[in-house]
Amino acid sequence: MSTLTQKAAVASGYRAGRTLPLRVELVRQLKRRRTLAMGGILAALPFVLLIAFAIGGSPGEQNGQVTLLDTATASGANFAAVNLFVSAGFLLVIPVALFCGDTVASEASWSSLRYLLAAPVPRARLLWSKLVVALGLSLAAMILLPLVALAVGTAAYGWGPLQIPTGGALDTGTATQRLAIVIAYIFLSQLVTAGLAFWLSTKTDAPLGAVGGAVGLTIVGNVLDAVTALGHWRDFLPAHWQFAWADAVQPNLEWSGMIQGTAVSITYALVLFALAFRGFASKDVVS
Repeated sequence: MSTLTQKAAVASGYRAGRTLPLRVELVRQLKRRRTLAMGGILAALPFVLLIAFAIGGSPGEQNGQVTLLDTATASGANFAAVNLFVSAGFLLVIPVALFCGDTVASEASWSSLRYLLAAPVPRARLLWSKLVVALGLSLAAMILLPLVALAVGTAAYGWGPLQIPTGGALDTGTATQRLAIVIAYIFLSQLVTAGLAFWLSTKTDAPLGAVGGAVGLTIVGNVLDAVTALGHWRDFLPAHWQFAWADAVQPNLEWSGMIQGTAVSITYALVLFALAFRGFASKDVVS
């Protein structure tokens, strides 16, 4: 601990828990262009799909096999579910990697990290504030997409039950609850990406390296999951469970896949978060 930090720690009125409040960090992150740009991209996706369906016709008219994508124009709820389906595998990985991977590394790249620590903000407090805000923005991104999709889909196709590809439908109340479960699961399943990006953010001064590394390793996980020769070893890959939320849009809600996927993701995430806090505690911050 530096002399400055030691003096501040005993100064009258100093409280480590009051340094870098969450609201201050949140406002700082909300004002950044990358936050606004990511929000704009996610909000625009439903309109892009709406135009695609308007030009190409109802997806159900193109083939005889009915899938979730084929029910996109059945109702606003179906349109929201399809937006989650097409974006969960990759697009929703981007905001998580961006918000969690850019948060610490960007301060280092701006040469402002050492000034934050000299404020003095305890290192654990700094990481905690940045992690909570990054996860909050990631969750907000995952809520924004289906909310906009639900509004756009309802305006275009009407408010109605969620049509299930295998047959039957879920009433609007049940459909809303199931979509909330889907969003919650997607967020939990992306915690491993968040942990990886956050850990890399504490190890490098290059934000793009942390973000790109997290996205790249997530893609590697998807590739490995496609290697059927790995057999049951794939059960330990977070990517293996990324679409387990599909069990929530069935007549009978099935929890087993989502529980296993959540357990795998949280386990990896906790290890990565712990590595980030432990490594940053002794890191020589020079930028």
